[in-house]
Amino acid sequence: MEERPAKTTRKPRVDAIRNRERVLEAAKAVFSAGGPDASLEAVAKQAGVGIGTLYRHFPTREALFEAVYRREVEQLGALADRLQREAEPVEALRSWLRSAVDLVATKKGMLAALALAAHGRQDLYASTFDRLTKAAGALLDRAVSSGAIRSDIGAEELLRAFVGMSYAHDQPGWQTTVLKLLDILVDGLRAPARRGR
Repeated sequence: MEERPAKTTRKPRVDAIRNRERVLEAAKAVFSAGGPDASLEAVAKQAGVGIGTLYRHFPTREALFEAVYRREVEQLGALADRLQREAEPVEALRSWLRSAVDLVATKKGMLAALALAAHGRQDLYASTFDRLTKAAGALLDRAVSSGAIRSDIGAEELLRAFVGMSYAHDQPGWQTTVLKLLDILVDGLRAPARRGR
């Protein structure tokens, strides 16, 4: 009996990887803007690819939603690592929270554009909330250790406050209001001796 050669897994082509990244970036922009124009066709057009290419990478709307959301969470995790090395502790925490507003905008836009039920994605949110909690926790711990931030708040409490602020506002321009509230929150977390600096 003739032995068949083992199948080898081919690496994705460079252009396929590039197309996938362009689709994810376009989806983030289109869905964040929301509204009636946030369709998969609009995503393909903005990415400069055909709708067939989009569906080859993401066979369902939900698959695209999940890929964009996971990518955003990973980027926030990487940003937390970078800010720990590059920024002063309080400003690192503030910058990270401000960047997280983009994640909320993308998520809100996708839920509206794709008509997804939020409760249907609980598994996705549970796994990514853990990643976000660790990222926020590392920044918070560093700020507390420096003596700049009070020590009576945990990362999960901080994220819940952030999520509450973000979802309490749905009017156009809500991000501006949330960014202002985040500055107030971070300033309020400063250790008493550091306030007003």
